[in-house]
Amino acid sequence: MTESGKNPEKPALPELLAPAGSPEALRAAVAAGADAVYLSGKKFGARKFAANFSDSEIEVGIRYAHSRGVRVYVTVNTLIHDRELKGVAEYLLWLYAAGVDAVLVQDAGIAALAREIVPGLPLHASTQMTVHNTTGVLWAAKQGFSRVVLSRELSFAEIRTIAEKTRHTGIGLEVFAHGALCYSYSGQCLLSSVIGGRSGNRGMCAQPCRKPYSLVAGTTDAYGRPEHLRDVKTAGSYLLSPKDLCTYRNLPDLVRSPVVSLKIEGRMKSPEYVAIVVSTYRKALDAIAAGDWKPDPGAERDLLLAFNRGFTRGYLFGDRHGSLMSREAPDNRGICIGTVTGQDRKSGTVTVRLAGSLVPAAGDGLFFFGLSSREEGDWGFQLNNAPVVKDKTTVTFVILRPAAPGSQVFITSSRELEARARQIIARPEPGSGRRIPVDIRIRVDADGHIAMAGSIVPGPGKRVDVAYTPDLTLVPARSHPLSREQFEAQVRKSGDTPFAVRDISLDYDGILFAPVGGLNRMRREFIARAQEALLASSVPPGTEIVQARDRLAAAFRDSGIPRKNDYSAGLSAGFTLYADSLEAVAAAAGAGCTAICFEPAVALPRHTCGAATAGLPSFRDQVTQAMAVCRDAGIRFILKFPRITRDDFLAVVLPDIALLHKDGLADCLVENPGTEHAIRTHIPLMNISGGAGLNIFNHRTACHLCPPFRSLTLSPELSGDECRVLIAAARGGGCTAIFSLIVQGIGEAMITEDCLREPVQHCRPDTKTGSDCAFLGLRDGTGRIFPFRTDGACRTTIGNAVETCLVDRIPAILEAGISDVVIDARGRTAAYAGGMVRIYREALDRAGTGKFSKEDASLFRDRAKALSYGGITAGHFLRGLKE
Repeated sequence: MTESGKNPEKPALPELLAPAGSPEALRAAVAAGADAVYLSGKKFGARKFAANFSDSEIEVGIRYAHSRGVRVYVTVNTLIHDRELKGVAEYLLWLYAAGVDAVLVQDAGIAALAREIVPGLPLHASTQMTVHNTTGVLWAAKQGFSRVVLSRELSFAEIRTIAEKTRHTGIGLEVFAHGALCYSYSGQCLLSSVIGGRSGNRGMCAQPCRKPYSLVAGTTDAYGRPEHLRDVKTAGSYLLSPKDLCTYRNLPDLVRSPVVSLKIEGRMKSPEYVAIVVSTYRKALDAIAAGDWKPDPGAERDLLLAFNRGFTRGYLFGDRHGSLMSREAPDNRGICIGTVTGQDRKSGTVTVRLAGSLVPAAGDGLFFFGLSSREEGDWGFQLNNAPVVKDKTTVTFVILRPAAPGSQVFITSSRELEARARQIIARPEPGSGRRIPVDIRIRVDADGHIAMAGSIVPGPGKRVDVAYTPDLTLVPARSHPLSREQFEAQVRKSGDTPFAVRDISLDYDGILFAPVGGLNRMRREFIARAQEALLASSVPPGTEIVQARDRLAAAFRDSGIPRKNDYSAGLSAGFTLYADSLEAVAAAAGAGCTAICFEPAVALPRHTCGAATAGLPSFRDQVTQAMAVCRDAGIRFILKFPRITRDDFLAVVLPDIALLHKDGLADCLVENPGTEHAIRTHIPLMNISGGAGLNIFNHRTACHLCPPFRSLTLSPELSGDECRVLIAAARGGGCTAIFSLIVQGIGEAMITEDCLREPVQHCRPDTKTGSDCAFLGLRDGTGRIFPFRTDGACRTTIGNAVETCLVDRIPAILEAGISDVVIDARGRTAAYAGGMVRIYREALDRAGTGKFSKEDASLFRDRAKALSYGGITAGHFLRGLKE
């Protein structure tokens, strides 16, 4: 027997969590059998372009779902500005009072604020928090999260390990099971932000990953800038477009896993899509629980017709490269039904040789792909005439445009499937929706008076009691007494209500009489009382709401923010360089920086061809040499961890770091809380700084993370004024952290597990096409080239097409309270590192005199631009993000 008391062949099922981008999609999800839905209000959610829910629609949606035993989670999973803090706090309190079952959060400061004001509100760590290692889950549990939505890049084996090592915390693990995949780690993607100012961290992603790009390669000049670029042939143009995740065939593994929730992506999708996908997964999960499931080709066809860019099992089940990416096309593929063999040009009748049993019908959407003329291109339309099937191998139908022989024909929408979806929404199939178990106890005394009590079980670990005394009284029977069996049969009928009577305890001797209509009325009234009790059970007591309002008022009682900081540093400002080569460390050490943050290359056995680390010393040797250079130059050395630090990486480097600490390593910089937790566990006395990957967006987050962090790098998506407000408020809140800002370098736009070197090198380190490519980049449709580099885990970091340069804004940066300016020279040469450090050293010294003129600003900017990649930009420092 399992821990739940069920047989192994009938395992307890994970939650089926459905997207609800609109009230209509919520009703579709409930009708199709979702255990829970996730949705967003009109603000603070990561899908601002979905229909989303007004406040009144959220209230109605909660009542609708809860009355049917379906849980409701609301996303508040964007980064929050200081000016929005009070508004989001009021929103969290409102959601709590409305009875939501949990809130999904990205911003660590907002999670801390929720714990302060509404400690009874369950929190789920959104995938936007980029939790991707065991210590990240342990950190989340310590912060009060009840569930973590893990990064989609983790493998099934990694998730099992994480679950085992975090089981003692009681925290739940949620994974995506179906739908669109982001190319980048969620929460670490700034590509839309750097291209057009629309940030995914603010729910505004413009999906530039679905645009075409060409791969270019070349050599580099003395400063690491590209020369002699050439195009590299690739299998398709949509180099950043993943396929859609589909784990339908892997559901038995997921059911047996420690995962508590399977999430379907799709808040931008239609209610019909939600109905089909949720219904398909619901039936499969229930069949698995019953022990009689086999993959159904018809169900898989439904999933494909609902929407697909090609399906992948994802990183979750080991797919990579071509099996993960949809580089030929970024949009809905549908199902290929066959190939054009000919067309009657006069009538327009096209003949298609069928590839299988799927035949189009009038009203279906068709798409022709592959061999149309360049002028015609690939195109689609709705079929308005009935096709004619010949010999079960060919089909003919009339179209209004020419189609070249050899073109593939796809069904991209099915009228029959849409009709079934509407049927699911309007009239769910028996057993498709969730029925809420009710146990009823009935006692009839000698005088015929009835007392009813019951227990409702709307979900795991939850029970709601209800009592009811009907006004019906049984009377002595004249000829036909009401038997126990008849009494029970009438009470068991639940009709089209969301309840299912599971057990009845009936204390009745079977000798009295009551009319059937009276029993039916009694049952209906009891069900109504049960529904009222169920809805009331999700709403916190009024006294708790009053206390929460008091806590909210106290939290924002002194919310005035100083207009100007008193923390400008001048000559005393810290000045840090990020480097990833020993040559860059040596060049910068004597050029005027006060610290070097070194990120050495680390080779991992997982997926690596060794191209990124070939010929390099070991991790420990690299760090030892860099430490010696900094010690000799009299400057501070910081060991920088990568933005992504999965468990295998930490297992490799932590033992070495413990030894390096004994040799004098005193400072590390990390990009996620899980890494800080891991280091602190092994080396409690290590000084730890936080990088831009922490997404420090408001003073609440800064205060929450200091301690344990000694210094914090502000988000590059903040404007200068927003930095000033954040730092002033943080100081007012007692935060003593050193605040850093990256002022120069190629900004990180994406970090992905997809190795973009693979199309060049095909995972062979000796491939000539790849071994002499000092520069690799992606050219977009406007001609901009986004450089990228890969690391020892075959992970790719894509940079901005222009270089951040704020040297002319140094006085404003210091006046904002920034006390450490950072140059990011990773991926650049020693000449760049040394030259740029000297420019900024002069600018900082000049600013320290208080005589930084417009002419100085122009001169320093021109000098920095001369070394920069692709031109220069002030990023968001001047105007901030688009809202």
